[in-house]
Amino acid sequence: MTTIAVIGISGYVGGHIANEALRRGLDVIGVSRTGNVATQPGLTRRTGDIADPTLINDLARNASVLVVATHALNGDDPFLVDLVPSLLQAVSTSDARLGVVGGAGSLFVSSGTRLFDSPDFPEQFRGEAKAHAAVLEALQASTSSADWFYVSPAAGFGSYAPGERTGHFRVGGDTLLSDDEGNSFISGADFAVAFVDEIETPRHHRQRWSVAY
Repeated sequence: MTTIAVIGISGYVGGHIANEALRRGLDVIGVSRTGNVATQPGLTRRTGDIADPTLINDLARNASVLVVATHALNGDDPFLVDLVPSLLQAVSTSDARLGVVGGAGSLFVSSGTRLFDSPDFPEQFRGEAKAHAAVLEALQASTSSADWFYVSPAAGFGSYAPGERTGHFRVGGDTLLSDDEGNSFISGADFAVAFVDEIETPRHHRQRWSVAY
C-alpha cells in the first residue's frame, strides 16, 4: 500500500490531492498547522510545520512521496525556498520522492517571458509567484540525487474557480497551456488527478511539468 504525506492538507490544493489519493486507496498522512482536518478512512492526521526538520524526516521515513502544498511566502518572507535543501535531504535519505505544488506564474508565455512578468499579471499574486519560482530554481540547481517533481497549474486555478473532476486534461512542460480561445484553466480536482497519476506512475523525474485543459 502506497503512503503519501501531504503537507498543507487543509488548503485548497492539498485537500484535493489528499482526497484523490484516498479515492484511489492510497494511505495519506495529512499535515496541517492546526490539525483541523476531517477524519476519513485511510487518513492519518498530523499537526506540525514544514519548517520542523524532525517532522519532515519522520514523514519521509513513513511515506513514499512527500507532497508540499503550501504557500512559498510567509507574509512577505519567501521562506519555502530556504527549506529546499532539508526537504531534498529528507527524501534522499529515506529513498522517497518530493512532489511540489508550484504556481503558474513561472511558466513561459513567449520566448524568455514568464507569466508573472506580463503586464496583465495581478500584482497581488506576483510576490507569491516569484517565491514559488525561486523554489523551482533551487530544485533545479541542487546537486542532490533526490527524486523530485514540481507541478505548475493553469493560469486560472484556485478556490475562486473550483471547476469539476473530468479526468481529461493536457500535460505540458515549461510553457503555459491554453485552449484555442486563449483560456488557461484546470479544476482543483483534475489538477489532483494529474498529480496523483504521477505518484502512482512516475514519469517526470527532477523536472517541472504543467497541467491544464
